[in-house]
Order: sequence, then structure tokens, then C-alpha cells
Amino acid sequence: MAAAVVPSVMLRGDLPCKRIINGLWQTSGGWGPKVSSPDAVNAMYNLYLRGFTSFDGADHYGPAEDLMGILRDRLATEGKQQAQFFTKWCPQPGKVSRAMAEAAIHRSLSRMKTKQIDLLQLHWWNYSMREEMLECIHHVNDLRKEGLINKIALTNFDTSHVELFINEGIPIASNQVQFSLIDTRPLRQMVPFCKANDVKLLTYGTLCGGLLTDNWLGKPEPKSKSEISTPSLGKYFNMIRQWGSWTLFQSLLSTLRSIADRHKCSIANVAVKWVLDQESVGGVIVGQRAGLSEHSDDNLRALMLELTDQDRNEINVILKKGNDLLSNIGDCGDEYR
Repeated sequence: MAAAVVPSVMLRGDLPCKRIINGLWQTSGGWGPKVSSPDAVNAMYNLYLRGFTSFDGADHYGPAEDLMGILRDRLATEGKQQAQFFTKWCPQPGKVSRAMAEAAIHRSLSRMKTKQIDLLQLHWWNYSMREEMLECIHHVNDLRKEGLINKIALTNFDTSHVELFINEGIPIASNQVQFSLIDTRPLRQMVPFCKANDVKLLTYGTLCGGLLTDNWLGKPEPKSKSEISTPSLGKYFNMIRQWGSWTLFQSLLSTLRSIADRHKCSIANVAVKWVLDQESVGGVIVGQRAGLSEHSDDNLRALMLELTDQDRNEINVILKKGNDLLSNIGDCGDEYR
């Protein structure tokens, strides 16, 4: 299987990150048939061979870290260049001692079968525990200085807290946030700050759990849980309802379909490329049901797509009709707090 040329960006100067990242959250369950470990690793290996060499997991994504560790060993055995393996640490709010932080990092190192985590993305649930949060991230930074972590990153932090950490001297490489044609909140505050401070955005929810695809064009509004059958669909269906009506959403899909027709591609391609084209976006995380489904060919089409001014103007006409999610929800990540 020939490798495609999948473009990369550099996080904090020297950590490569593919512009489309393989997301492993679906290995945690709730998306249908349970992932088979051998099948999942084979699927991840095939993505690697296609040129999609960046993987995003977390300590709480079921077996995600273990799967990354197995793949790492396989690549090492075959003498292949290593992939990029990103993970997350989401401690419970409260006092986090140095020993607790070190134990958490060593668990991830063991599962991922490595001596250094490429990118550790910290999440913190409760901003009111400010001193505990700062103590925690300084422990993480100390572990970075000792070589256990290459780059420190964040997940679902708002702009003011990314700024707080930068001012504390923490070299933040990236912030993972929700970003899509439905949720454009990052454009307002996060993108300008990140651009000025060499922080990249790794974005998720870009296809709204599959709702921003051809599969939903012309479909009636879902009325039952059976139609919203995965955690992602439920989450992003609610997000769409906060953004606007189902009629407006269908107008967006119709507009995207017209643009896709001009470029001979899919709605998903247009939705992904629109986000990739935004300043400070390093990569879009596309969920991989490892061993159950595979979309690398379609993802390659998104990377090759060049949106025109006409395309962007037609999209903007629809986006201006949506509700202001920054006012309704708050800044990036506020939906979790």
C-alpha cells in the first residue's frame, strides 16, 4: 500500500503533526460493535502506511493507549520510523501531588511502551480550583524537563486559561478544541491568541459526529434515540439545535453539497477543509473506528481540496444566520464546565 503525501505542521518547532489526525476516542465504547485489538492495530498500521501517522488517544479512551503501544512495538520491530502518539491526562479536580502526576505519566508511558510521551494534553474540569490547577501543570512541566514528556498541550481550555499558562512560563504546544462549521467559537478569541503565541489548535467535532456529511442531507429531523445512536451524534445534534433550526442545518448541508459538486468531492471533505484553512489550526482529528470502518481515501480528498472565495462566501451566508454560540455557551471548552 503506497503512502500518500499527508502534510504536517510542527508543534513548538520540532514535533510533527499530520494535518489529519487519527482519533481513537471511539475505542472507548458506545459506537456499536466492540473494537477488536488485533483488528484495531492492523487498521492503525494501514493508516500509518497510507501516511496518516499521527494518533490521538487518552488515558480514559478504553484501550487506546495500549493500542498505540502495540503499534509502536510493531513499527520498531519492522525498523519503520515511529508514528506520533498523543494522549491526554484528565485528573479529578483537587490537589494533585508530584507523586500523583508522576504515577499518571508512568502509567501512560507503560501502556504506550515508550520512554517519552510525544504530546501530553492536560484537561482540568474546574477552573475555580485555580491554585491546584497551576500546581498540577507545573508538575507536568517538571516531568517534561526531566524528559518524560516531549510537548505539553491542553484540551478544552478557554482562551484566558491558555494565556494564564503561557504567562506562567509553560510552553503550550497546542489546545484541542471543538471546531466546525456549526461551532465557530475558536475564531473569536482562541485563534487570534494562538496565532500570536505559537499555539496550534487540534480540532475535533469537525464533522459533528457524522451529521455534517452526505448521510444527513435531506433527512428529517431525528425524533428518537434510535436515530441518534451514538454519544457523538447525541452531543452534536444538541449543538446543532443550539446553533439553529434543522431547516437551517439542511440549508448548510445543501450549500456544502453544491460546493462539493463543483469540486467532485463529499460534504465531509468541504467541512474538514474549511476548518483546516483557518489560522492556527494544526490538524483536524477524524474519528477512526479502528478495524470497523476506514476513510483514508476520503480524507486524502479533503487535503487536496482548494476552496475558492465563492465557496467561502456561500458558506458564510449560511453561517451568519446561526446563533452566536460564544454568547450562548461561552468560550472553547466551557460546555464541559
